[in-house]
Amino acid sequence: MGRLRQRARRTGALATAGFLLGAALAHAGQPLYRYTGPDGTVHFTNVPTDSRYERVFLTERGLQRDGIGRLRGRGRAPTHTGYDWLIARAANAYELDPALVKAVIAAESNFDPRATSRKGAQGLMQLMPHTARSVGVDDPYSPAQNVLGGARYLREMLDRFGDVTRAVAAYNAGPTAVERHDGIPPYTETREYVSRVLHYYRGYHRDFAQR
Repeated sequence: MGRLRQRARRTGALATAGFLLGAALAHAGQPLYRYTGPDGTVHFTNVPTDSRYERVFLTERGLQRDGIGRLRGRGRAPTHTGYDWLIARAANAYELDPALVKAVIAAESNFDPRATSRKGAQGLMQLMPHTARSVGVDDPYSPAQNVLGGARYLREMLDRFGDVTRAVAAYNAGPTAVERHDGIPPYTETREYVSRVLHYYRGYHRDFAQR
């Protein structure tokens, strides 16, 4: 499906236009994004071009924003226990909740130790080369090194920002972006990432309850 765009003023037409476009996109399996311009014009698209767009969802009452903590269509956290022993060791070393470390791994690589992103992030916790070097990781595809290094970096973000939500956002977008925006940056990718990690985090507590 190609790019779709639509604009509507803040009137009754907004609900109708937004609902119709949202229905078309939802039917085609496409996401919907929105931002309101300074003149009150609301812009809709399925291909956001800048950080002003925010994800919205179609409900029976119309459009609803994708707020952090509102998780739709996430499903259960991926089931995988093969690295739980390693996760527990790394979490203990850096005084982290192992469920949080596991949630980051699930969101970053879905437990694939050979995962490599288009931007060059590597391994289970998707460490960028410069980040890997800064936390003493020589082989980012070694599960042991990667998880220990990723846990160390996550600990640094927690110490820097003081709460899990901002630390997770910094893990994805970088600490400078979190500081610049004084919170979760208005990037669709980062907001969805934080939602996903927090969702998984809650789901993984039971995996370490007996440890």
